[in-house]
Amino acid sequence: MDDYPLLSSVQNSKVKDAVRLRDRRDRDKTGLFVIEGYRELLRAEGAEEAFVTLFICPELFLGENEPTLIKAIEGRGAQVFTCAASVFKKLSYRDRPDGLIAIARQRTRILDDLEEIISTTSAPCLVVAEAIEKPGNLGTILRSADASDVDAVLVCDKCTDIYNPNVVRASVGTLFTVPVVQCSSKDAIKWLRKHNIAVAAATPHADDIYTDVDFKQGVAIAVGTEQLGLSELWMSQADIQVRIPMRGVADSLNVATATTLLLYEVLRQRS
Repeated sequence: MDDYPLLSSVQNSKVKDAVRLRDRRDRDKTGLFVIEGYRELLRAEGAEEAFVTLFICPELFLGENEPTLIKAIEGRGAQVFTCAASVFKKLSYRDRPDGLIAIARQRTRILDDLEEIISTTSAPCLVVAEAIEKPGNLGTILRSADASDVDAVLVCDKCTDIYNPNVVRASVGTLFTVPVVQCSSKDAIKWLRKHNIAVAAATPHADDIYTDVDFKQGVAIAVGTEQLGLSELWMSQADIQVRIPMRGVADSLNVATATTLLLYEVLRQRS
């Protein structure tokens, strides 16, 4: 492997700057974020993310394909540094790091950027994630959106930064494969109405079971906070209200689980 500069101290300024990006304030201030892991970086590279720095630790690599990925990321402008294992473990937020961490520039999309995407289909499918609080849930929603071929995800009235390292991790890099727009609920509703995309909301109080409604039309699956569900604004705007049958003592599902069920019903009906 090429003789990249060696970082042997956790006091190195580049190491300190990278560690600070765990804090949302520093991500917001710099417009940078952290991507850790081979799969995540492979998908980020495939999406042509704007890399700034790549930290590597060959002794922690899990396979033999890392050099090819490193060269590809370096080719996108990243400055590459080799780290001592102790330094890399300081950079990593994982219990078992795999020797690859990058810093990249955040990509900002607006609703108008989705025009070309939805123009290619007569029945777009989107996810609206309103005020999701837990990074793991938001990452899992992105993963399910990718798996079910969703056209875009709208993160409304955000509580969790989509560039939180745990969102990137939980999404397994699908943050880079699904178009994501952060916007207000009011702007999202206005945009969905403009494009005749129906809003579908899950609620225990609905009459219809989710498998009994028509999801073949253009639809946005709207899901809300872990504790309270969708706000009154979204419920009042819902064209479709459905419930997911519950047979046990629990009265609700995890928001990411519920989203996955609804998305796969859309996929089933359209297959």
